Amino acid sequence: MLPDIRIAIVINPDLPLGLIANTASAIAIGLGARFPGLAAQSLTDREDRTIDISSNMPVPMLQADADTIRSLLLKALTQQEERAIVPFPAFARSLHDYREYEATFPGRDLAGETIDGLGIAGPSKWVKSLTGSLKLLR
Repeated sequence: MLPDIRIAIVINPDLPLGLIANTASAIAIGLGARFPGLAAQSLTDREDRTIDISSNMPVPMLQADADTIRSLLLKALTQQEERAIVPFPAFARSLHDYREYEATFPGRDLAGETIDGLGIAGPSKWVKSLTGSLKLLR
């Protein structure tokens, strides 16, 4: 994992609350899978009860409309250093089997898709340059 890493998740605030939660959780799983060091740890309390941690760093939830999120995605994809880029395209909601998503994806053009959310993790300067002007999701 990168020594100077930052995370951000950007969600379209116009989505219904349940879809916001689903989008954020799916993106978070993708970020954790790409950089397991973000959470692949356990802690044990004094009574010897062990839990798996949720995250070892802050995960800001930011907001932007779909056009801004798509623009951020396309800018993020130009980053060549080690990074994670996890979009949640709106068309994925209509597919209830990952194999169908995997088969459909190569025929899609993300530049023309509605993107409901985006997670990025990578060098702090890069993440800040993409998300520094966005507001917290409220």
